[in-house]
Amino acid sequence: MNTDLSVVTWFKSSYSSGQTACVEVAWLKGNRVGVRDSKNPTGPALIFTPGEWDAFTAGVIDGEFRRPA
Repeated sequence: MNTDLSVVTWFKSSYSSGQTACVEVAWLKGNRVGVRDSKNPTGPALIFTPGEWDAFTAGVIDGEFRRPA
């Protein structure tokens, strides 16, 4: 499925402090979620289904993706 990502509204986390090296997110049709690198706005983007996004954000909250000490 092709999605025209040039017409969606991308946003950064409020924690990004306006930095340019951020992850941007867009709410897409069908409750899907787009994720891209703010340094490369015309580059590739990941598109998550609602279930995938929920699992990802739950993992972030639970610390699943923390860098090992």
